[in-house]
Amino acid sequence: MELPVMPPVRPMLAKTAPSVPREPGLSYEPKWDGFRCVVFRDGDEIELGSRNDRPLTRYFPEVAELLKQALPDKCVVDGEIVVVTDQGLDFDILQNRLHPAASRVNKLAKETPASFVAFDLLALGEDDLTGKPFSQRRRLLETILDTGLTRVILTPITQDPDVAEDWFTRFEGAGFDGVMVKSNDQPYLADKRVMFKVKHERTADCVVAGFRWHKDGEGVGSLLLGLFDDEGNMHHVGVASSFTAAKRKSLVEELKPLRENALENHPWREWADAAAQAKADGKMPGGVSRWTGGKDLSWEALRPELVAEVRYEHVQSGRLRHGGRLVRFRTDRTPQSCTYAQLDEVAPAELGTLFTAAAEETR
Repeated sequence: MELPVMPPVRPMLAKTAPSVPREPGLSYEPKWDGFRCVVFRDGDEIELGSRNDRPLTRYFPEVAELLKQALPDKCVVDGEIVVVTDQGLDFDILQNRLHPAASRVNKLAKETPASFVAFDLLALGEDDLTGKPFSQRRRLLETILDTGLTRVILTPITQDPDVAEDWFTRFEGAGFDGVMVKSNDQPYLADKRVMFKVKHERTADCVVAGFRWHKDGEGVGSLLLGLFDDEGNMHHVGVASSFTAAKRKSLVEELKPLRENALENHPWREWADAAAQAKADGKMPGGVSRWTGGKDLSWEALRPELVAEVRYEHVQSGRLRHGGRLVRFRTDRTPQSCTYAQLDEVAPAELGTLFTAAAEETR
């Protein structure tokens, strides 16, 4: 493979904005919920690179074959691999595509084929375009991508912040994360947070039922969160993480009283021993999934007496997507009051209708 931009490339990143910016010279796109993917094509050779240099080609052979038809012979395209269903984007199905067995990969490629969403062009032919402004790269991308093919999507774009606000609300039901904001004159800066993202955020009160140690072995890395269903059973719904070094250490002391006799009547005690965790899947607190890369997800139980207010983006299949962030502990709430009823799951929206409207708005 010989391209003006060679793999691996860490894609350009975004920092969070609290609301949709309205300065001149900006473009807005929906924020897709999938696997970030930089595609390298040189003739019959094609490589799907991930955000963390993890090759995706073997997991999505149908996408690789599709892009051989959709893209010119020599190019590098930044985009997202997604799974589109009648109810919108489905990250759980997408995550299940990361299977080590080739036979299973091929089976899933037929049963749950993925789509590719293109939103930037890094190279075309012999030309490195990363130094060109985004507006120019986008115009070229529109000319080279064959969107007549099924499961090949050119992401909608607008320069109208009012349209972006509408997308932010209306596209959420289809599984979108929010809105991306890009400067029209921005060159492509790999691994730099020079774009903006406006994401949906809500809060929920959850039971703190356990924790995992940070990789430094000295502080708390994440809190394991639980919610009660209508029958009074407490389910693992995700984690709260991303603490500062000081907070990681202070949490050790704050949680210390709750570690005593924690497993005696713990609702997750059958998952707490090492043997059970080795067999657990990703839905259990100690479960190892293919997406975790074999990380040690062992956990320590806490007496489920503490309530935490947690900020989250959205819910999928009864779990907090992308994890949560601790806002504060709620000593005024009882664990039993932390139920699924407080979670706001947005009704699914049909993707075809959304993109028809988006196409009309961007003309």
